[in-house]
Order: sequence, then C-alpha cells, then structure tokens
Amino acid sequence: MLTGTMKDKQLKKRLSLAFILSVVFAVLFGLIALSLRREWIASFDLSVIRQVQSWESPGLTHLMESLSWIGTAKVVIVIAVVIMLVLYFGLGHRRELIFLASVTVGDYLLNEMIKHFFKRERPNLHRIIEETGYSFPSGHSMVSFALYGSLAYLLWKHMGTWLGRVILLGLAALLIAGIGLSRIYLGVHYPSDVIGGYFASGCWLTLAIWFGGKWTGGRKKA
Repeated sequence: MLTGTMKDKQLKKRLSLAFILSVVFAVLFGLIALSLRREWIASFDLSVIRQVQSWESPGLTHLMESLSWIGTAKVVIVIAVVIMLVLYFGLGHRRELIFLASVTVGDYLLNEMIKHFFKRERPNLHRIIEETGYSFPSGHSMVSFALYGSLAYLLWKHMGTWLGRVILLGLAALLIAGIGLSRIYLGVHYPSDVIGGYFASGCWLTLAIWFGGKWTGGRKKA
C-alpha cells in the first residue's frame, strides 16, 4: 500500500509531466500555425491528401463517414452528457464531471476562437462531403481529442492493471486518429488542420490536467 506521502509525490510527478506536455503541445501548435503559408506545408498537405484519397472505395467511404459522424458536435454533446450523468448520478464523481465539462466546452470555444483568427479556407480538391466554416484547426480533431482524451484520463485513474490502461489508451488513440483521418479522406480538412487540432487540444487537455489534477486526483469520490 502506498503511503499518503508517496501518493502525493506520484501525483506531483504526473502533474509536472502534464505541464511539460502542455508546453510541448503549445510549441508544436505554434510551429504548425506559423508554417501555414509556407511552401513545404502546402506540399505536405497535398501529398498526404492525395495518398489518403487514393484509398477511396465505397466501403471505406462509409467507414470514414461514420467516424466523421462520431466526431460531430451533436454526437459529442450527447456522449458527453451521458458520461456526465453516469459520473454524477451513478458514480458520484462530481469533480470529475466538472473537469470533463470544462475541458470539452473550453476546447470547443478555443477551436472557434482559433478558426476565426486564422480564417483558413477548406481544401477544394476532391470533396466527398460538403462542410462550411473555416478549416484550421479541425474542430472534429480538437473536440474528439478533448472528449475521448479526458475520458481515457478519468478512467485511467480507476483502472487496476497496466494491461487495462494500455487497452484503454489504445482504443482512445485509435478513435481519435480515425476521426482525424476521416476528415482528410472526406476532403474537408488539410492534414495540417488535423495535426494542428491535435496539438491545440493536447495543450488544452494537459493544461486542464495540470490545473485540475490535484483537485480531481487521489480520491475516487468527491
């Protein structure tokens, strides 16, 4: 059994790591943002789009449309509300509920602010579906990273085995990556939109963990 002092030390290490990661994500996002008008990022975006869209088939298109649908605002809201109800009424984790709500809502607002700052137009190469609004950063990528990343973080603390934690992180990563890839495949985002969205949301989530980790950590019930 870990003593209170040992638990405090482990918590401080995790929170320090979260802060370091938030800085790393912020720097990486800044590099992507500063490179939007550079020739190399345009070349990168075009080559990745062509490669991903070369896989086009009816079955894959259906899968990508389904993944993209999972990342829509309506679906994310429904999933988030269901999780919050379970946290509040089923498990009594009121602080974790506030954490999840703050991360997801804050991430959505952050995405809107960044989009209107950069005002990047969407790609106009081969669109399988139509979307409106600005392109950078991908809202689907940001919100899915925030929601499923937050959920993985909250469940991680209650997982008793490393195998369970590895499976949890693997499933969350696959879902987040799949949603981002679907936006490129469907022709509504540049790869740099998706990557930039991951970096921005990663910064926001790890910063939230740093701020709220001591508040939500350490106890299974608030």
